[in-house]
Amino acid sequence: MNLPELAAFLRSRRDRVRPSDVGLPTGPRRRVPGLRREEVAQLAGLSADYYTELERGGDVQPSSQVLAALARALRLGGDERDHLFHLADRPVPSAAHSPNAHAQPALLGLLDRLTRTPAQIITDLHETLVQNELAAALVGRAPERRGVAASFVYRWFTDPASREIYPADDHPQHSRAFVADLQAVAARRGRDTEVAAVVAELRRRSEEFAALWDTRDVALRRTDHKRIVHPTLGVVELDCHTLFSEDGRQRLLWFSAPPGTEGAAQLELLSVIGTQDMSTDESTHR
Repeated sequence: MNLPELAAFLRSRRDRVRPSDVGLPTGPRRRVPGLRREEVAQLAGLSADYYTELERGGDVQPSSQVLAALARALRLGGDERDHLFHLADRPVPSAAHSPNAHAQPALLGLLDRLTRTPAQIITDLHETLVQNELAAALVGRAPERRGVAASFVYRWFTDPASREIYPADDHPQHSRAFVADLQAVAARRGRDTEVAAVVAELRRRSEEFAALWDTRDVALRRTDHKRIVHPTLGVVELDCHTLFSEDGRQRLLWFSAPPGTEGAAQLELLSVIGTQDMSTDESTHR
């Protein structure tokens, strides 16, 4: 592990990120143009003392999870993230080479600004990359899954518990929308082995999916009106908006309701309830 170079690299990346890039206030009393150490620590979910030791080249051994958190906090690109892992003498996770492995900095910057709105970033295969606290409170925390099971579309057709997030009457509508969206993703990606694996496994395991796939309906999910089942608030009616990354591989989702509606009142209450009543199992999605 090259501790001095790791420390220097972290300092250089911290200096480059402006507070406004991550939704932090800028004020006249700031002595540095970039982030403060304690701000990086907060964004990465670390203690300020631990991060300070890292930047000082102290004898610390950051785990892969810590490195991934720092990469997100510092808005590192793919090559920068891999370099961080190399400096820390940690194997670069194979998934880190995928354009979907980490949320793109531009979408992360927008997510940071949505402090009063449930929002999260997903891949085009509906794998959750990052979510804010209100999104976790609304739909549950994203499960730790790898391979095809990381895709909510896959779990939707193979795990009945995943459907509990929506009322039963809405399930056929969501099934059609998920399949039509996946058709569009498959066409855009072309001969992509990742998409092909998901489709092949779903055709094998789900008659419903196979029948819908053969209809060849194609439509990306852009804006939806959704009814979400919350354990405390009951059924919450919201609009779900989608912003696509430039390459189409990632999406920023956020939920809203018109002022004065019951949904708007429920969102206000959600900010008070938080995640205290939400299960942390694998029933999550949008």
